[in-house]
This record gives sequence, C-alpha cells and structure tokens, in this order.
Amino acid sequence: MKNPIAAVLTAVIAVTSPCSVWAQDTAPTAPAAAPAPGSEHPDEIVRMRQKVAAANREYDREVAAAKKVFDQKKAIAAKKRDAAVEAAHQGVSG
Repeated sequence: MKNPIAAVLTAVIAVTSPCSVWAQDTAPTAPAAAPAPGSEHPDEIVRMRQKVAAANREYDREVAAAKKVFDQKKAIAAKKRDAAVEAAHQGVSG
C-alpha cells in the first residue's frame, strides 16, 4: 500500500457509514413512552435482562440479610472470646 492513511480513512468511513438495515428494527412508530410499572417490555431480550436484574436484586437482598446475621453472631462470638481472654489474663496476673 502506498498510502496507509488513505486505507485507514477508507476503512473508518466504510465502518461508520449509515446503514438502512438494523437488527430488531421495525416500522417507524411514535416515540416510545416509558412503560408503565408492571407492564412488560415488548422486546424479549429486554424482558430477559429485567428478570436477570430482578433476580440479582433479590440475591443481593438475601446476601445482605445473611451478612447482617453473620456480623451479629460474629460480634457475639468476639465478646465471648474477649471475656475468656480477659478471664485468662486475670488468672495469670492475679
């Protein structure tokens, strides 16, 4: 190639040129308003992603609840350990 810049520019123009065919494109309709809460989106992929997001939110909620219980039990165990360590120190120094 005698001019690599021209080749790169040609490739960029070819890639970014507008195309009249798009995936999942239908006939032009009125601008879509935000779907009402509780209504389903007409696109199957969007519905799938919404379900995945809902499952992830539920998982995060359950993990947060379990972590709260774990932290509470860990604090109780730490208090017992600290009391036992204190008692052991009292027995040695007393």
